Amino acid sequence: MGMQNIASLNRASATSIHTTRELIHDEFFCHRHRRSDKHFTRRRKLPFANVMVMLLQKTVRSIQLHLHDFFEALAAAGRSATASSWCEARLKLKHTAFIELNQRAILEVAYGGEKDFAVRLWKGHRLVGLDSSLIRLPNELALGQEFGWVECSNQQGAAGRYPQARLSALTDVLNRLVIDTLFVPWQQGERDLALAHLPHLQPEDLVLLDRGYAGYELFARFLKAGRHFVCRCSRFSFGAVNRLFEQNQEGQSAVVELRPSNGSVGACRAAGLPERLRVRLVTVRLSTGELEVLATDLLDEALYPTAEFGELYHQRWGIETYYGLVKSRLDLENFTGLSAEAIRQDLHATIFLSNLESILIQPAQGQLQQAAAQRKHPAQVNHAVSFHALKSQIIQLLLSAQPIRQVLPKLERLFLDNPVSARPGRKVPRRKQSAWRSYRYQRNTRKSVF
Repeated sequence: MGMQNIASLNRASATSIHTTRELIHDEFFCHRHRRSDKHFTRRRKLPFANVMVMLLQKTVRSIQLHLHDFFEALAAAGRSATASSWCEARLKLKHTAFIELNQRAILEVAYGGEKDFAVRLWKGHRLVGLDSSLIRLPNELALGQEFGWVECSNQQGAAGRYPQARLSALTDVLNRLVIDTLFVPWQQGERDLALAHLPHLQPEDLVLLDRGYAGYELFARFLKAGRHFVCRCSRFSFGAVNRLFEQNQEGQSAVVELRPSNGSVGACRAAGLPERLRVRLVTVRLSTGELEVLATDLLDEALYPTAEFGELYHQRWGIETYYGLVKSRLDLENFTGLSAEAIRQDLHATIFLSNLESILIQPAQGQLQQAAAQRKHPAQVNHAVSFHALKSQIIQLLLSAQPIRQVLPKLERLFLDNPVSARPGRKVPRRKQSAWRSYRYQRNTRKSVF
């Protein structure tokens, strides 16, 4: 099949790795993201770069076993650090290091014109999924005070509580790259978070929103900022939407005028928002027979035919599968620390690692697509394999003196091992599980990758 031959070094992958290597070893980068001017000044077993890579290589094993393997991979026999020294070292690091690393080594490479990274678009638009997910936190008082508590109860009454946060991710669903994240108290509303993400959107982005975001003020702010959206609307969200639900006909498209409710007119005026909006409503029939009504600012029927909105909105599912990936395969909720800063370190390290994997697997994915004619079903990179390969090789990738041109081909060959078949249109019945059963499955049953 020819897939085992890496023809040439992919420039985007090499640039991402080169930039990451330079930044984590850069003195000024270290100074920007240390908690005190006294931190990371002396030569120790766990310098700044090692701490960052240890966090990226997060594992379900004990800290001490992880440290032994880490130092063995560094070829530093007899120099393994203790678990307590690791805990002290990570306290010196700010989670913002991973945010800057993601911006400079991932997003600027992917969207900065690097010709070897083929950015997938829809009619010239970057499809951006926006949704939030609840994250269960360790049962620590400080975390509950910062992010909020969830009260539990049963037939006998109150049954304890646990801390919980909300993660909101602005995600390029066609390229599986997270553009911006917010990690906030779980009771904070999704519409407020959507407005906080607004500055990170580009003029040609098309944001795909679930029905919880449908609202006049949010639509008005998107239009005022010149940003595009497609939003699923619930019944009774607007009068025009409700009439389409009552007609129950698919394939309809109508440009309508929306007005704020009587109770929100004052708020719209105070915010300088228009009191009338023109949006297009499109009806789509799901395979289940359910009618879906979508609201969008894409008014031109010729450029954006009604028949294409069903497949377009289906792309929003990419944000749902992304949360499944980081919660299960990358075991996000199995945090390696108990403080709020440790939680944020794990979160942003996971976001960076998932974005890095999206950059690195693209050449292998391209080879699998070229060989698709020889298979019954098209193949795609197995993410369980690719994440394990990336974590296994990350020390050689980021900390060793080994040239990038030697490390990347080995990694790409590992990505090509054991691909999985993609079966578009396959439907698996979804069973509604209790929160406890879902949590138990993610923690104790589903297999993580490292």
